Formats: sequence, structure tokens, C-alpha cells
Amino acid sequence: MSTFVLPDLGEGLQEAELVAWHVGEGDHVVADQPLVSVETEKAVVEVPSPQAGKIARLCAQPGDRVKVGGLLVEFEEGPRADTGTIVGELTAAEPSAPAQPPPQASGVRAAPAVRALAQRLGLDLAVIRASGPGGAVTSADVERASRAQTEAGPAETLAGVRRAMAANMARSHAEIVPATVSDEADIEAWPAQSDVTIRLARSIVAGCAASPGLNAWYDGRAMERRVLKQIDLGLAVDTEDGLFVPVLRNIGGRDAADLRRGIEAMKKDVRARTVPVAELRGQTITLSNFGMFAGRFAALVIVPPQVAILGAGRITRRVVVDDGKVAAHRTLPLSLTFDHRAVTGGEAARFLKAAIEDLEQEE
Repeated sequence: MSTFVLPDLGEGLQEAELVAWHVGEGDHVVADQPLVSVETEKAVVEVPSPQAGKIARLCAQPGDRVKVGGLLVEFEEGPRADTGTIVGELTAAEPSAPAQPPPQASGVRAAPAVRALAQRLGLDLAVIRASGPGGAVTSADVERASRAQTEAGPAETLAGVRRAMAANMARSHAEIVPATVSDEADIEAWPAQSDVTIRLARSIVAGCAASPGLNAWYDGRAMERRVLKQIDLGLAVDTEDGLFVPVLRNIGGRDAADLRRGIEAMKKDVRARTVPVAELRGQTITLSNFGMFAGRFAALVIVPPQVAILGAGRITRRVVVDDGKVAAHRTLPLSLTFDHRAVTGGEAARFLKAAIEDLEQEE
């Protein structure tokens, strides 16, 4: 009997969610045949068989989160192939301990029967609004809280993209000291059918040229800033599954046609959930074109170790004075959020000024 465990999927990932098995118990497989699909932070990856043989047991179910090195498959027969993955003998996991009832809320006034009711319904007395004498929780309060919980629907455990987004947002909130500066670019001179995303990418190149410190990574623990020469742009892509931020590499060294081809390839990979994990890491600055949906200005979220993100709001016509005459011009709202630990207000303002000047050019 041999076993196969979840291999190291790269980029420091520690676990993955099992999406679907492509084989069943009793099946005969060949080496490199797809065994299972797993979802990492932002991509679905097929894991191939390390050997030929017969599947004796599938050791995880769709929806399970499996640690790197966690048991996936037991093989009945067939020689093991050296695939560079982690294969070894593991003992069966110990059964999980039975769920413990919620702890009794200290300082909460409630009769023993009310406490028993709350325990049976899985409710925490400490979070139930009390309406009884002297602030006591009554059985009616518990039943009302239970109905509200039922109407709200079952709790949904975050997984995959949304789980990664939640972790990144919590990390940003804990580590970043954000500040935002906003302004508008007058884009009335743009030709018809201008590529907004490409123009925004070009403006970021101009901003980084004027203020290189925004294309940087910051290590808050060591208090070290690393200013980077190559601009690897993270493009925020909204999907029903959550937020993807694939990377468009070296935007300063590519022309508009090449950038557009790169963006289309990224969008295709995001839709198919085939974005390589390596292409979801290493952003040096990020662009969020949220205005394609709604909104003019925003205080955006920076994901460490980056120090800046540029947001583009909804293009609208606004009244301006042009050569002494009142006119309605198309304007593009911009919001630049930066990590004030590593970037000064002056650096951010110079970046935004240069970006606006580039956007206001006709071509």
C-alpha cells in the first residue's frame, strides 16, 4: 500500500480546497493522469497521479481543505514514480473532537431553563438583546434570536478566492497606514473609442517616473523600503467568486497593442480559472478601474508589501471653464491611496499630478 499526499503547489501556499475528484475508488490510473482538482488562493489546479496503480481509497471529499502534505489517495498496487512530489506513509487522522456547547456567558442574567434553551439552539447568550426585568435574557429573546438566525440563512464558510480576499484585507488593515489623495483628469481631448485601461496604465508609468517611491515594496517589521525599477501592474478584476488581481508585467517596456493582448489573455485566464499562481503575485503597484461599475472616488485597500493603488472612477461630463467659456467636458476621477509609512504626501501628489498630465494629453 502506498500513499500520495498534496504536493507543494509553489508560491508558499500552505493548503488548498478540494474541488472535484477525476477518479473513483477501484479505478486503475496511469502516471500523470489527472487525479483531482484543487483550488488554491486564486486558481484551480489539476493534480496528476504520481504513479500507475489501483485507487484503494480517496482520503478527502470535495469541499475539504487539505494541508500541503495531507493525505489524498491510497494506492493498492503499482510502482511509485519519482515525480518530485511529497509521497509517504501517513497514519489515519484522528477523529475530530465532538463540538463543544457554547460557553456560558459570564455576567449574563438568565434562568437555567433559558440557558438550556440557548445551548440547545447553539446561541451565545452574550450577544442576545435582553428584554427581561433587570436586563435578564428571556426565552422569548432566545427564540427571537433563533428566528433571526434562521431567516438570515446558514453561515457560509469562505473558501478559495473570497477566503484569500478576506485574509488579504485583514492583513492590510493590520499593517497599512493608508492615506488617499483625489483629483480629476479632463479627458475631453481623447479620441473616440480610446482604450481607458491602457491610458490608465500609461499614466501610472508617468506617475512612477515622476515619483518612483510609489512603485515599491515596504517591509514594516524591518522598516525597509525597496524601490523597484520594473513596473509590474496588478489589475483588479471583479468576478462572482471574488476579486482577482493578476499581474501585467513590465508595463513601462511594452506598447499599447502588446499591453492589450496581455490584458485579454489575463481576462481569459481569470474567466477559465486557469491563472497560474505565479501570475497572481509580485505586483509592484495596483490599478482598480471601479468606475466601470459605479462610483467617483474611493479610499482603496493596499495589499502589502505594495505601497500604492490607483483607482479610476466613473467618467462623467462636468462643467468647466475652457478659454473663458463654460463647457461640459468628460472628466475621469482618480483616487490614489498610499501607505503613509513609506510614501510622503508630496510624493503621492507628484505621482498624481504626472498621471493626470499624461491622461490629459490627446494621444
